[in-house]
Amino acid sequence: MSKRALLEVIALGPQDAVAAEAGGADRLELVTDMAADGLTPPRATFAAIRAAVGLPLRVMLRAADGFAAGEVAALCEEAAALRAEGAEEFVLGFLTPDGRPDLAAVAALAEVIDGCRWTFHRAIDRAADRDALRKELAGVPGSAGLDTYLTAGSAQGVDQGLSTLLAEQARTAAGEPGYAPRILVGGGLGLGHLPALRAAGLDAFHIGGAARPAGWSAPVEAAAVWEWREALDLPVAERV
Repeated sequence: MSKRALLEVIALGPQDAVAAEAGGADRLELVTDMAADGLTPPRATFAAIRAAVGLPLRVMLRAADGFAAGEVAALCEEAAALRAEGAEEFVLGFLTPDGRPDLAAVAALAEVIDGCRWTFHRAIDRAADRDALRKELAGVPGSAGLDTYLTAGSAQGVDQGLSTLLAEQARTAAGEPGYAPRILVGGGLGLGHLPALRAAGLDAFHIGGAARPAGWSAPVEAAAVWEWREALDLPVAERV
């Protein structure tokens, strides 16, 4: 049996969180508005989910659809308020119009959440240069908390990004500068992708729609999460 993989599930509220925990999720990403790829949830929602489950919670810091930071000061205020409410882990990531990492916005939020672990989300999949983005972010003040990249390898999803994910995992395993953060695979991820990903050593997976068989607007189903948990825990030779 290989190392247990991490399974992160998107939760919109306490009902989702309870179902995901029952299904075997290891961590939750808390957002609102999945149609906009996830925005910052209300503080009351964070508090309700925190009271409902015992899982680690990563809270999205993002005010609008797209990957521009928008009003950074307002985001920093919201991050500070969420920390005061008890949030300890976050998700963020912004690009400039030319596809480079918005280092000023990232640094401002990283300062507010200093001491917290955080994920740079799928903005990396729309970056002009993925490798340069990683190396630039590694030098940002506060980057010590950056421990994860959420990525499909491509803006079009895992089907198109599989080769990129495998190549980046090899660079992570080799200890290349900028590649220390863990790769969290998400975005069009299906059970059929798992054999190649797990064989390459990838060990962290993120699902949203896959946890909601009845549709994106439906709640998380524990049985759907459990299907992923079982698939991830199978020996390599038996994986779907």
